[in-house]
Amino acid sequence: MNGRKASNGDMDALSILNTRFGHAAFRGQQKAIIDRTMAGGHSLVIMPTGGGKSLCYQIPAMLHIANDATQPKSGSKPALTVVLSPLIALMKDQVDALEDKGIRAAYINSSLNRQERETRYAQVAKGQFDLLYVTPERFRKPEFVDVLSQRNIQLLAVDEAHCISEWGHDFRPDYTRLKEFRKIVGDPTTIALTATATPEVQQDIVRQLGLESNDVSMFHEGIDRPNLAISVEEVWGNEEKFEHILRIVKQYDQSDGNGIVYFTLIRTLDAFSEMLRKKQVPHFCYHGDLERRERRRVQNDFMRSQNAFVLATNAFGMGIDKEDIRFVIHAEMPGSMESWYQEIGRAGRDGKQSDCVLLYDEHDLTTQMEFIQWSNPTAEYYGRVYDLLQHRAEEVEAFGMEWVRDTLHPKRRHDHRIDTALQMFDRHGVIADARSRRVPTIVGELPAQLMDEARLEEKLRRDQQKLYALVQLIRHEGDRKAFIHEYFGLPYRKHSPKE
Repeated sequence: MNGRKASNGDMDALSILNTRFGHAAFRGQQKAIIDRTMAGGHSLVIMPTGGGKSLCYQIPAMLHIANDATQPKSGSKPALTVVLSPLIALMKDQVDALEDKGIRAAYINSSLNRQERETRYAQVAKGQFDLLYVTPERFRKPEFVDVLSQRNIQLLAVDEAHCISEWGHDFRPDYTRLKEFRKIVGDPTTIALTATATPEVQQDIVRQLGLESNDVSMFHEGIDRPNLAISVEEVWGNEEKFEHILRIVKQYDQSDGNGIVYFTLIRTLDAFSEMLRKKQVPHFCYHGDLERRERRRVQNDFMRSQNAFVLATNAFGMGIDKEDIRFVIHAEMPGSMESWYQEIGRAGRDGKQSDCVLLYDEHDLTTQMEFIQWSNPTAEYYGRVYDLLQHRAEEVEAFGMEWVRDTLHPKRRHDHRIDTALQMFDRHGVIADARSRRVPTIVGELPAQLMDEARLEEKLRRDQQKLYALVQLIRHEGDRKAFIHEYFGLPYRKHSPKE
């Protein structure tokens, strides 16, 4: 509190922090962010993983409800904070934690069946929840928009805000509709939060929100994590990778610490899991091919375990608030500096020394370059997919998506450009809701954005640059943390060993 006398507003926020969240005092810029939010100002918050970003919108949400209770207005709609979150598992974790604290929170997503969803819509309309977590795709549903019209949306929080930017490391097309979403809910106070964003991505986030830079206050707490020891080991082949992983696992075998080993490909993860089983090394596995119930079980078991480690793809860890993760190993090269730094940020949240090791095999670079090509179709490719779906609709309906893949690229059946094209068609309303049909059906025109070759080439170039930045980090012979800070446009102060 910086020694000044607290106002009544300070005491309200502080009492919520004390009684609901169990913290004695605010950290860093949390209080300043909350003050600006309560004053109706928009904010972009960049705060390291584990720095307490969620409190910056959860406490204002509770303050809005408290204000409604003490200053009721005749005929007014009950206040609601809407939180846009990219992952279903992340939503459930946060809602469960809030419910444990007696806070009325809920989520609406595809994990609910129709009856559960309709029940929750009715509960939201009646004012039974104060925070509502949804994915941006939920705004496609007219019934959801109708429910929101029955509430006073006082705050819109955009979690993992790098997803807003098409230049960000985890681009989600529906996040580009944030300006539209804000208008639908009455242009409320908006707070966007992320752990990592380059200056370019920061500017794009503000633009995608439909705001001017002078409308948004920047709260940047840096990305420095002095307790993380970053290292790169150049390896050749899976056998050498396996030896490094075993060595690190055994190093922590007798300590009360846990670890995550990240993989890009599920088949590689499965291969390493089999190698560990043959060595009788216990571990967990988490990836997208597991059923949702199994993923939940693995996540819960890992959270409850001590001295355990998990082999996982990059979806694991979002919202995992496990303080004593002592090591994070990347067994395969990630796709960008941003995604790598976000993932190692899950280590050492308790402030204790933790190891972050990147095992670099040049062959992994080829995999990531292929991923970039798949996620960046050309204008010519978009046109070919559109023409096929439009002019050969009967064959598409009769023979399904495997026929579509074979027709578009018969010699490369595992070319995933088609998946990106359909995702973008879905985003722009070119096809009927792809998730509700066996095959896509053309219902709209091909948008100009997908035929703008210069724009598509620029997107491809930027994705390649992000991967190249990680290669530069790997080959950097100086202080890698200084290199990382320079990439994110931040000053760097080297810490002494005693700090």
